[in-house]
Amino acid sequence: MACPNRQVPVKMHPMLIADLAQALDHIAPRSLAAEWDNVGLLLGAGSAPCTRALVAIDLTEPVLDEAIRLKTQAIVLYHPPIFAPMRHLHDGTPRGALLLRAARAGIALLSPHTALDAADGGVNDFLCSVVGEGQSTPLEPAAATPTGQSHRVTVHVPIDHVDAVRAAMARAGAGTIGEYTHCSFEVVGSGTFMPGERARPRLGSRGTLERVTECRLEKVCSAANLPAVVAAIRASHPYEEPAFTIETLAPVPMPRAGQGRLMRLRAPMTARSIARSLAAGLRLKHVELVGEPSQRHTTIGLCAGSGGELITGARKHGATLFITGELKHHDRLDAAAHGTSVLLCGHTETERPYLRVLARRLQRLLPGLKVAVSKADRPPARTIEP
Repeated sequence: MACPNRQVPVKMHPMLIADLAQALDHIAPRSLAAEWDNVGLLLGAGSAPCTRALVAIDLTEPVLDEAIRLKTQAIVLYHPPIFAPMRHLHDGTPRGALLLRAARAGIALLSPHTALDAADGGVNDFLCSVVGEGQSTPLEPAAATPTGQSHRVTVHVPIDHVDAVRAAMARAGAGTIGEYTHCSFEVVGSGTFMPGERARPRLGSRGTLERVTECRLEKVCSAANLPAVVAAIRASHPYEEPAFTIETLAPVPMPRAGQGRLMRLRAPMTARSIARSLAAGLRLKHVELVGEPSQRHTTIGLCAGSGGELITGARKHGATLFITGELKHHDRLDAAAHGTSVLLCGHTETERPYLRVLARRLQRLLPGLKVAVSKADRPPARTIEP
């Protein structure tokens, strides 16, 4: 069963919050997010109109002030403003007061977070492009189940009734792949059965072995549609007892998506030269290095933000250098003890430059939406001269 690549239509006016959520899901599918994460539309009504959107790293008072001043209906935040489970929501805490203020202002909040890290063309791929030329693959490749394709239903049907059963299954939701319906695979063969004494066969006689030319009909189906599809088979099939099977399909590997990246440089680079590339591309005044500046590296691992948990996996794949935003003191010591160099560029500093890319991508998908990068969004800490 094959289907051409699905193209996402460009949305014109009128624009809704749901359209923004759909575009964000196209760029960074929610299925790619880490299990512990919280992504998607976190606050607001999908049916509400949306003509202006702001992108930022964090929801802060200055960012919300800016959104209100710009008459923005949505803020796309890299870090989810609602992360841990909340037992209550009131203005007794800074976070609660901020969320309630956004709700009163009619501003929806959305976040892609680790889905945007893992996505093909996302934050980590951008970070690779800043480092230099080379080939990259995910450190932890993702796998996902395409919409409506979690199961395969196989039914054996007399050749003269195949079209009727196929149509009934399609009406129940089976055989949909992207924008295509009635997708199926069929093989003609010979089926046998012998009706018992209490059977009421629509074809054949009790106690007599029957051989019938049948078609093995296969269709994909979502778990939600399985009950309706089974009912459709029973209602449209000419046999008293239709023969069918249901199989759970494995998620489809996504070779270009997943957490972290393993990058093989086209030519070896020293840690110092890589640090210079990062400083220039990320607009940094300094970076931290665990290791020797003059050591040359060909294979490196990287993960924007806080990616220390991926260092061991990168090392197993031959990485001698790992790039991330921040790392705990003892993790730095452990990396040094294992001979792995580390470049630390700041948590949000490895994420923030991608906001401009994200704004452009959203703008292309939604021409009727004005998307701006927040000017009030700032890292929580800054460097000062003592």
